Amino acid sequence: MKHQKDPPTEQASWRRTLAVVWIAEFVAMIGFSMVMPFLPLYVQELGVTGDAEVKYWSGLLLSGQAVTMGLFAPLWGSLADRHGRKLMLERALFGATVVLTVMSLARTPLQLLFLRLIQGSLTGTVPAATALVASVVPRERTGFALGLLQMGMYGGVSVGPLVGGLVADTLGYRYTFLLTGGCLFLASLGVLLFVRENFSKSSVERSRWWDGLSAVLRSPGPRRVLSVRVLSRTGMRVIGPVLPLFVAALLPPSSRIGVATMTGLVSGASAAASSLGAIVLGRTGDRVGFRRVLLLSSVAAAGLYLLQAAVTDTTQLLVLQFGVGAALAGTVSSMAALLARLSPDGQQGAIYGLDTSVVSGANAVGPMLGAAIAVSLGNRSAFLLAGGFFVLAAIVVALKDFD
Repeated sequence: MKHQKDPPTEQASWRRTLAVVWIAEFVAMIGFSMVMPFLPLYVQELGVTGDAEVKYWSGLLLSGQAVTMGLFAPLWGSLADRHGRKLMLERALFGATVVLTVMSLARTPLQLLFLRLIQGSLTGTVPAATALVASVVPRERTGFALGLLQMGMYGGVSVGPLVGGLVADTLGYRYTFLLTGGCLFLASLGVLLFVRENFSKSSVERSRWWDGLSAVLRSPGPRRVLSVRVLSRTGMRVIGPVLPLFVAALLPPSSRIGVATMTGLVSGASAAASSLGAIVLGRTGDRVGFRRVLLLSSVAAAGLYLLQAAVTDTTQLLVLQFGVGAALAGTVSSMAALLARLSPDGQQGAIYGLDTSVVSGANAVGPMLGAAIAVSLGNRSAFLLAGGFFVLAAIVVALKDFD
């Protein structure tokens, strides 16, 4: 069945918004991914020694930001429905610009943790951008638009780690934070100057900010999608504190490639595959159904994570990370599209704010679980745990109806 064409003016409006937000998120993700994969190595530069202590602080830094983001995301999402999604995207981008730049001045792990907590409370560009796009795009084009947006995000993430790794190995980790601040500032200006949101205040403004959250939680479809989100996101995040240390252990002493650069290559390979897979699998979901894409992607991610526990060199890890990146693109784009189609009218901000809160909870738990199991059973056990979470996610998708 062919899609009915939008009126020329309406079509130009949502396509312009999608294009500008795509570019802004691409640039922003380059910035974020220049520093996030290397937090465990930056912790060592701040004076933390000992394998167990580095893993502890890495997990704490990754989880701390997630906790504050989870607490504030529902509030920001509801305010987006009441006062405009563009305003919330600007808040997230400008806030991140300031906080990430100041991180370059941190002198102790405690100072860095404090800034990460502030980052979580102020930022959240992905849900803000997703809510903005979902609110303007026709529902029959949701899969295409959100898949394209995910492609831009993953495209930035595929470039950022390599750039950040090269900068860190040549100039030092602090310069990566300065470059990140610059990228985020450019993204902020792009949204401020070029996005035109036709936002009209409705009855949502007169309601209490938590009413939108209650409406979403009363709907069984979104609840089930969010349960899968918890499992898959936790699985993705358990290897965060372990990956740089695992790469360092796989690299031979004679390697000419630095640990940060190789970590960037591995992270970038996964993100590059996600960038390619997001648009393809997003459009596939429009045709064959997002639940089917979500199930197949979850099964593939489970198998690929389990295989990574057995790798013996960085080439094998690189190939498997590329594969898992494509699978993750299917899970993320499918869940984003399902939430957009299941959200009540005018409450896109609330549903993506709640989604961010759920993701942040997983982001908080995942790294700490990964660090704990790696300390107890070794780095490879984190990949087995990640695969187990995706097995559970696949079971939920297979057994639950999202309609």
